[in-house]
Amino acid sequence: MPVTAVFPGTFDPIHYGHIDIARRAARIFDEVIVAVYDKPLKSLMFSPEERLRLVREVLKEEPGLRVTGYSGLTVEFCREVGAQVIVRGLRVFSDFEHEFRMALANHRLAPEIEVCALVTREEHSFLSGTTVREIATLGGDVSSLAPPPVVEALRALSQDSGDGRGVSMTSLRD
Repeated sequence: MPVTAVFPGTFDPIHYGHIDIARRAARIFDEVIVAVYDKPLKSLMFSPEERLRLVREVLKEEPGLRVTGYSGLTVEFCREVGAQVIVRGLRVFSDFEHEFRMALANHRLAPEIEVCALVTREEHSFLSGTTVREIATLGGDVSSLAPPPVVEALRALSQDSGDGRGVSMTSLRD
């Protein structure tokens, strides 16, 4: 029986760490649905439509990956698309506690859906959407952190707004 996995996230913006996890998941599972969550409980730089467009553009040539948007509970989305697995990425130790709690909650809600955590590659361990957004907003070069369409979108957004849309600006400018 083919195994479908969902790799959920806000992808604000998608970066090389996300891409690495998606590619690796595609080697393990028959189909991986990269699911862009529309209304997370955190500040975002890009709208759901912008994030979905960027993820689709960046992953369009990747075999075994399908990109779609979703809202609501991740486990309900998994049921809707017939996925048996949720894929998550782990960067640093502090991620583990959060991911562990989410996995337990998801298992309580949907015991038939497994959670598979992939440990990030060392070169991506520091990478987060917040880091990419903050560096870009401060005028830094993010071309080694995110693919060209994302770099361009961040550059355009910084030129248009200059307001740091959804970015906590404390750590890198101190």
